[in-house]
Amino acid sequence: MITPFKADGAVDYDAAEKLAVMLINDGSDGVVVSGTTGESPSLSDAEKIELLRVIKNAIPGKSVVAGTGSNDTHHSVELSQLAMKAGADALLAVVPYYNKPPQDGMYLHFKAISEVGPTIMYNIQGRTAVNMTVATTLRCAELPGIIGVKEASGDLDQIGLVCAGKPERFKVWSGDDSWTLPVLAVGGHGVICVVSHIAGRSMARLIDAQRKGDNDVARDIHHGLLPVIKALMTTAANPVPIKSALNAMGFSAGPFRLPLVALADDQLKSVMKTIRDAGEYITFAKAGVKVA
Repeated sequence: MITPFKADGAVDYDAAEKLAVMLINDGSDGVVVSGTTGESPSLSDAEKIELLRVIKNAIPGKSVVAGTGSNDTHHSVELSQLAMKAGADALLAVVPYYNKPPQDGMYLHFKAISEVGPTIMYNIQGRTAVNMTVATTLRCAELPGIIGVKEASGDLDQIGLVCAGKPERFKVWSGDDSWTLPVLAVGGHGVICVVSHIAGRSMARLIDAQRKGDNDVARDIHHGLLPVIKALMTTAANPVPIKSALNAMGFSAGPFRLPLVALADDQLKSVMKTIRDAGEYITFAKAGVKVA
């Protein structure tokens, strides 16, 4: 989920609490706090832990996953320890970025974090510059503390091979909204999602329909959401479009912390037109916010 900020740049914990409740009401099973969408690089550790506490209290009984990954294993372990003490149900840790670790380094990195608490790995070469291979993913999947992977490699062959070779308890979530249906089709569990900020019920219906074998229904929802997903993912880097859209839709998401900035006016108009054109697929209004 996005991290709301006040006009002065401080974290708006009240708005974060409200948003978490609304996301659950709109169909999400749980939330990720301080992930990429939550502007994690510009949050302090203290802010991340306070957000976790606030949101865990706001949605009792629902899963709250703490983003604790970094390219420093020691720091990731320390932050993970704090997150588990604060009530996290699981940890989300990205493949280390910038320093380009070898596959053995990735394995040891995730092994160390998973010894702190249940860990979901996050493979996204577009942000990390390195891909975690099928072999390394499956090697990590044998560790008792590794419970799944958020897969955003953009390689359906890789995702399919992971699904085919994984232990039954290990889950594969799509890390790309537009890949949700294909990932489900090759054995995935669900999606860790951005468009669910405004179309949570639609995404939940898609997943439910695919699991029941109602492929025509799942396909139609997939097609209905694709223009919105494309607008949110390509107009600017996530989370700029979704947070800008939430502000335009009447939810006080607030400003960004540098180096991120809001969409330009023409970009925002284009995104909002796409959202309006999606009609019934946009369900956030039913959770308490009117679509402008």
